[in-house]
Formats: sequence, C-alpha cells, structure tokens
Amino acid sequence: MRSVAEELRADDRAALRRLTPSERVALALALGARDLETFRMAQRPPLSPSEAVRSLERRRQAGRLRSRCIEELIG
Repeated sequence: MRSVAEELRADDRAALRRLTPSERVALALALGARDLETFRMAQRPPLSPSEAVRSLERRRQAGRLRSRCIEELIG
C-alpha cells in the first residue's frame, strides 16, 4: 500500500518528466528566486537582494579552504 506522500512524489516526478529542458531550467530559476526572497524576508531587518545573495555565498564557503579570489568576489 502506497502512502499519500509517495503518490504525491510520483505525481511530481511525472509532471517534471513532461517538461521540456528549457521549462525545467525556467522552473529551477523560479524556485531559486522564490527561495532567495523567502530567505531575504526572514532576516530582521530584511536584506536587500544583493546582501542576501552575498550572505548565502559566504555561508556556502564556510569551512572550505581559503581562497582570496572567492573572498574578493563575495566580500
């Protein structure tokens, strides 16, 4: 017996398979923009879009080897 969650995941996968590659890219970009906006507005006070991107890039680099080039790019 399949759960409701499994059926929803299967439906989502089927819907994604029907998309063209360009539609998949557009969907990925839209989801990224939506998530950036959600992160940006969750900060107090809300960050500007560029500050939110820079903050996420800094977090992504945390714990990695130091790179002067990357540090200059993301501040």
